[in-house]
Amino acid sequence: MSGNAEWTSARDELVTEMIALGFSEELGNLVAKNLGSPKAIRRMTSYLYNVQPRYEEIVVDEMLAIMSEIAAWKEKKASEEANAAYNQMLYQGLGE
Repeated sequence: MSGNAEWTSARDELVTEMIALGFSEELGNLVAKNLGSPKAIRRMTSYLYNVQPRYEEIVVDEMLAIMSEIAAWKEKKASEEANAAYNQMLYQGLGE
């Protein structure tokens, strides 16, 4: 499955679950757009299926929590890469 088809499939599953819980299709599309990746969208869909929140605010709060965790993970990975490059520079020196 191509990346775009995977994203579309994940979005459709999310929107279907949102509608089943009584939320609007528009909210589902906005949540999917903000989450961005199929993995994050499926994580949100799983949350909706298991928790079955009753209020939009709770749905949006969970979306923001997922986005925050993804941002923290990306920052950690960037920091690890920078640290590895710095350590390599210390080990090999700056050159002549």
